[in-house]
Amino acid sequence: MNLVADIGNSSAKIALFKGRGIVSSERYPDLTVEVLMKLLSSGKFEKAIISSVKTIPDTINKILSSKVSFVHLLSAKSKLPFRIGYLSPETLGTDRIAAVAGAHMLYNGSSSLVIDAGTALTFDLLEDDLYHGGNISPGIRMRFEALHSFTDRLPLINTLKPYESPGKTTEEAIRAGVMNGVIYEINEYIRTFEKKYPGIKVILTGGDGAFLHDKLEHKIDYIPEIVIEGLNYILEYNAK
Repeated sequence: MNLVADIGNSSAKIALFKGRGIVSSERYPDLTVEVLMKLLSSGKFEKAIISSVKTIPDTINKILSSKVSFVHLLSAKSKLPFRIGYLSPETLGTDRIAAVAGAHMLYNGSSSLVIDAGTALTFDLLEDDLYHGGNISPGIRMRFEALHSFTDRLPLINTLKPYESPGKTTEEAIRAGVMNGVIYEINEYIRTFEKKYPGIKVILTGGDGAFLHDKLEHKIDYIPEIVIEGLNYILEYNAK
């Protein structure tokens, strides 16, 4: 089996793969020694990959290397099944690389736009086998927090739930303003890219994707596991 770890700012998603199929997937507050040892005791692992926005403790690396024969730490220097046209690849988030890899695998190199609605809202463009880069803006919760932090009287909104627009209370006005702003932003990005790249595939993922996917005007593929599927794809590509 393969062990795939996507370590983000607020949590770590760990998946076990057999070939290209997901055996299990679970989210943890972080990839700790205790979590790793529990996972490794659940089966025999031949390969492992870690994508992390944080520095990986040496202890984690040592345990993995002692238990798994092939371990890959994803970076912009990794061997990839597509070319990177980003001008500062050393600053490119590995989660974005993995999501694009997942699109490359699923659509056999066709042009695709990957929208990740997480802590940040990212838009990444793959044209055939060239990753052009993308755009980054604040995610939903970041927008709620900014309105609260940079004003004296606006409350902090921290849940996603239905709302009326225009809002009839301050809380509802904030919710409608942030949520409609994100929806309009995504819809306009999709419209713009579909015009420039006819037939482009559009993927939505990320923690807020479940709330957003049925509120968009355009045809999209909602794929919550695109990042870990892309990581497993990169792992197999590097293990050849």
